Amino acid sequence: MTSDATTFGRMTDGGLLEAAAAQNRAAFAEIVTRHYQPVYRLVWRMTGGKADCEDITQEAFLRLWQNPAQVREAAALKGWLMRVASNAVIDRSRKPRHGDLDAEPELKDPLARPDAPLDRAEAAQMIDARIAALPERQRLALSLVYFEGLTNIEAASAMESTVEAVESLLARARRSLKESLSPQWRELLGGLMETGR
Repeated sequence: MTSDATTFGRMTDGGLLEAAAAQNRAAFAEIVTRHYQPVYRLVWRMTGGKADCEDITQEAFLRLWQNPAQVREAAALKGWLMRVASNAVIDRSRKPRHGDLDAEPELKDPLARPDAPLDRAEAAQMIDARIAALPERQRLALSLVYFEGLTNIEAASAMESTVEAVESLLARARRSLKESLSPQWRELLGGLMETGR
């Protein structure tokens, strides 16, 4: 006899949505298993890795659990979740925040040399910081296409936009990143190529 996990693991997103609409927890758990990581990564990228990434990601899945019928086409489930999560990020960024630990300045290592080459983690952190500084829509387009592997058409659907608008956002994001990173490109390249650190 097969278990629920095996049965639901073989189902399409459409079948899982139908079962979730009937309040089947195992089907909903399979939806979460399939789509949690991409949604979390998107939220993490959009927030710059802030502490509430998991809360925002869970908000998106909670909205789905409360009303699975919101997703009209099963093929659009991943895009729907990403749109809900990105909207939650935007909504939270507009609310005033008090005592945000992520906004506190980091302490610098007093022994660190300013002329020392970057290591891989520092280079990645610098790039992530520049991505986090992009305007919300550019950051979202960049995250969907380059980090989550969506096509421009899928990203446009997730963003409720046109393919041309997504292409424009991507071009502006790349241009902004190139300009903001150009003074440190040699350090960044060296840091990203380092493997022995």
